[in-house]
Amino acid sequence: MHVQPILSEIAGQADAADQSRSVDPDVIAAIKRSDVMRMSASASLGGLGAPVTEIARELGAVASACSSTAWCLWNHLSTFHLFAGLLGPEHSAFLKDIVERHEWVCFPAGASTAVRAEDHDGEFSLRGTAAFGSGARYAEWSGVSFVPAEGGPPEFSMVDLRSEGVRIDPTWEAMSLRASATDHVHYEGVRVPAERRVPFHFRYRDVFRDPDHAMIDARYREDWVALSDLWLGAMAVGVAQACLDECCDGIRERVAILGTKMAERPTIHVNLGQAAAAINAARDTVFAALSETDERLDSGVIPDEADYLRQVSASMQALQLCDESMRLMLRVLGGNGLREGSNFERRYRDFQAMPLHINAHRDRITEQVGRHLLGLETENPF
Repeated sequence: MHVQPILSEIAGQADAADQSRSVDPDVIAAIKRSDVMRMSASASLGGLGAPVTEIARELGAVASACSSTAWCLWNHLSTFHLFAGLLGPEHSAFLKDIVERHEWVCFPAGASTAVRAEDHDGEFSLRGTAAFGSGARYAEWSGVSFVPAEGGPPEFSMVDLRSEGVRIDPTWEAMSLRASATDHVHYEGVRVPAERRVPFHFRYRDVFRDPDHAMIDARYREDWVALSDLWLGAMAVGVAQACLDECCDGIRERVAILGTKMAERPTIHVNLGQAAAAINAARDTVFAALSETDERLDSGVIPDEADYLRQVSASMQALQLCDESMRLMLRVLGGNGLREGSNFERRYRDFQAMPLHINAHRDRITEQVGRHLLGLETENPF
């Protein structure tokens, strides 16, 4: 794995990152030097064009070391996939420069985002605030969705975060993924070249599936949300497995009330066994869908809505299974386990953000799968 040489460094700073709410700069620099940065970029863009299964394994390994670091890297790899699809072949040279320089991208576009564009001679300026920019303070580039000041459909571009007129506000104060830098990005008149401006289709995945629509690479016809969900599922498996391994190691020598060894209590065996089964089922679920995706990419088959729903529902189910395993381990550790402040407490907090992410949220996905089963049109724009 590309991250193998730096996993110990990532893990070594995890507690400090959680407390300081920022990933160690040396870790960010090490990741940027690694070829893991180029995995979701096609070969034509100077990337590795890696199978989606391989990307999942890398992210799962990083998540087992530090969930916040994995979250930021996950956002970079996922959003680059989207940006390559949106910008298309005419912007290949621009994207290739980013890939070859190992530069980081992010996409602040969460709830409350509101950005407008004003036209100028040969360029346009952006004003407004974009929310939930995971990894923004570590990134060189952001994707930005905006509307023209005079009105009209949404458009898209990319902004150099080192430009005058960009301000990153460290607003992420959540209990989970505290070093993920899921911050607000303020665009205060930042100028962007006019040619770096494309439509942001409401249902872009439908546009990308059109064989007549030119794409940089066939891999970008796969929906980025679906891939991000699958990679998120792999990250959840990495977190849950790390918790289980540490839980088992810690229990072997623990003594419960009245001197009974915890390792000899049958309820401990039952709960750990159930947790392990849930994690294994989650792993099988998410990697089966990942393998199907790679097979489709290898055969040149364009995905359809059923493929998309298969991907997002597999991730959703894997996240539920990991959630079950985490709760079982919490039951095993009990109050004394939490009192001792083990890594489990941090990992348990970090995990809470995963099934709540809008891309993989159970309520959003199950409704659309249900509509599809009944022959109704799906409604989700992403």
